[in-house]
Amino acid sequence: MKTKWTMATLTATAVLMSAPTYSATDLESLEARIQDIETRLAPAEEDKSTKDFEFHGYARSGVLMNDHRNGAINTGPYMTAAGTLGAPVGRLGLEDDTYIEANFIHNRESSKGEKSKYWLMIADGQESEDTWTADTSDLNVRQAYAEFSNLSSFSGAFKNASIWAGKRFDRDNFDIHFLDSDIVYLAGTGAGIYDVQLSDSWKSNFSIYASDFGDTDTTDYENYIATMNNHIGSWQVMLSGMSANKNDQNSDNTQATVPANTGVHMMLAYHDDSFYGSKDGFSKTGILLGKGLGAELKNIGQTSDLNHDAKAIRVFSYGVKKINETWNIAPALLTELSKDRIYQNDEYFWATLNVRLSQSFNDNFEMVYEGSYQYMDLDNTQNKATGGYYKATIAPTFKLATSEGFFDRPEIRFAVSYVDWSSDLDNYTVDQTGTSTMGDGGETLFALQMETWF
Repeated sequence: MKTKWTMATLTATAVLMSAPTYSATDLESLEARIQDIETRLAPAEEDKSTKDFEFHGYARSGVLMNDHRNGAINTGPYMTAAGTLGAPVGRLGLEDDTYIEANFIHNRESSKGEKSKYWLMIADGQESEDTWTADTSDLNVRQAYAEFSNLSSFSGAFKNASIWAGKRFDRDNFDIHFLDSDIVYLAGTGAGIYDVQLSDSWKSNFSIYASDFGDTDTTDYENYIATMNNHIGSWQVMLSGMSANKNDQNSDNTQATVPANTGVHMMLAYHDDSFYGSKDGFSKTGILLGKGLGAELKNIGQTSDLNHDAKAIRVFSYGVKKINETWNIAPALLTELSKDRIYQNDEYFWATLNVRLSQSFNDNFEMVYEGSYQYMDLDNTQNKATGGYYKATIAPTFKLATSEGFFDRPEIRFAVSYVDWSSDLDNYTVDQTGTSTMGDGGETLFALQMETWF
């Protein structure tokens, strides 16, 4: 033991003797640097806010084959002649793309309860079945925005309001999942404020979005959309006005007789927490109206090639109900009439009726059935077509909990569909100069697909 202490003493003495000596000036400089570091760290130590991250996503991926054992083409919810007008049919058994969304969210809450959120959404979609297809990727930043809420400086009607700015989907968009169609899709880059309390049962949202209509060497054509979205009890009243200066001079507009520079859009909707008065479900019903640029009723302000006289009206109603422990049902109706939409005196009417049923056999397996019909009466001023589209699908489906109903994911499903349509619709196109997506009807399709969201 004594020998060990002697060796340690000798080693320490050697180290100290070999260490460099410092002048008083050097020590003062070192102390100043330490003080500077402590000053910089002080705000971080005083920050009592909490932070967390979230990750959410959506994905679907599948293969679709026709009865000739070839990959099916020109299929999907918008495969009909009216699809370019925003007319969907039931999606079950018709999708063969791979589409993903990845949402990364950073939340922060101060010691006073004030909150901030940064949301980044990356999405990609492609048709190829190969595992490496960089040349077909549509990778895109779909959302990138910041939002503040619970701000202590807000009071009165703004006490519980939140403000945001950036690129995003509007918070109050909603859709008919079974048709892969939004009822309203308000999106772009802009700013807004949510949940301004105008009365005990009346909240309003205000926003301004910009949508890109293309550019030339001298002009960047953009559409600016101002929206007031009101929630009064179960009612929603949404009003939008839009302006796209000199859009009628935009060379990207190749169809409209005289492209619109302005537009108005309105939606009245009723959100029922019952299935048309019956418990164990929900339903939504409403009407949309639009003129000029507002005649694109779903993707508000996203279409530049609309006639200045364009006008449209759309009606929707859909719901979901749990019938019993085995069966669920989800009917949907979506219909639209538009006039002078692209060409002066054109007229398009379409109506889609879709019904999806599920029948559970045990905790992890169910049969899903879907019937879809779309009636079309289309007149592009040069050609007319009238008729119907029909689809019937049966899909054996595996999931973790069939008791959770239609919206539990993930799912792995197999599907067989038969699609057909009236011969009058063969090769019809809304665009007078475009290429039809509808060939001859009467085809059986075989599909396998996974779908998930979380």
